[in-house]
Amino acid sequence: MRHRTAGRKLNRTSSHRLMMLRNMVTSLFEHERVETTEAKAKELRRLAERLVTSAKRGDLHARRQALRIINSKKVVRKLFDEIAPRFQGRNGGYTHILKTRNRVGDGAALAIIELIPTQEKEPKTTKKTAKKKKSEEAS
Repeated sequence: MRHRTAGRKLNRTSSHRLMMLRNMVTSLFEHERVETTEAKAKELRRLAERLVTSAKRGDLHARRQALRIINSKKVVRKLFDEIAPRFQGRNGGYTHILKTRNRVGDGAALAIIELIPTQEKEPKTTKKTAKKKKSEEAS
């Protein structure tokens, strides 16, 4: 039974798995896109989303916790200065996984995990708001 068993083992020892995920999350924040297997991408998503959420706080404790996981100070700086402000108005769902193909050598299902690009949403204009804008521009 799998009661209360979270996460995938990915056929690796715990130290190898932790280091692999640390390297992958560093690459994800550095390049904002990584191609890997589906299972690794799903595990990576858990770690990356937690880091972005803590980076949105932006305090010293969050930065030190991120430095425990991410291998590069430059990438931590990018996470706190560029990536976290992008997602300030969003509650989770900072990454998405796109399934791509099967790998030629072993037939493993590959996927691309990437940070969601931010789009500046313009508020929807209705007839009333369009009339208000025209009257404001005319005066």
